[in-house]
Amino acid sequence: MALKCTNKYDDIIGMEHHSSKKHPHLSMEQRAAQFSPFAALTGHEEAVKETARHTDEKLELDESAKAEIDQVLQYLLSQLDSRPGVQLTYFQKDERKEGGTYISLTDRVTAIDTKRQSLRLLSGEEILWDDLYQIKPQEECLE
Repeated sequence: MALKCTNKYDDIIGMEHHSSKKHPHLSMEQRAAQFSPFAALTGHEEAVKETARHTDEKLELDESAKAEIDQVLQYLLSQLDSRPGVQLTYFQKDERKEGGTYISLTDRVTAIDTKRQSLRLLSGEEILWDDLYQIKPQEECLE
């Protein structure tokens, strides 16, 4: 008597592969995308970079530095018609975190607003007097 060896899947081994009538067949790329890594902490890496980004603390000027800036502003106000050139350094507050950065530039002054205590540059930038760190008249011609 011969023993018949049976496998538990013998009843389905010859059946046709099932194809869904509701869902279309996925391409290899679409199937692979199902197993791509999941980013559980979306935005975490950007937040870490933002926290590590360095900002400067705004420095407090002494009275003599404030008087010097005031003197230069008075001079610029008297020369405003000629759009005087200036070389200045000012504090720009950071929009996302505490502190900011110091920016140095050379430009021409187009307006001085004594009510807002600000000056407008030819580039369109408006700088508050309180944010000025240093300002010097620029004698040579600026283009």
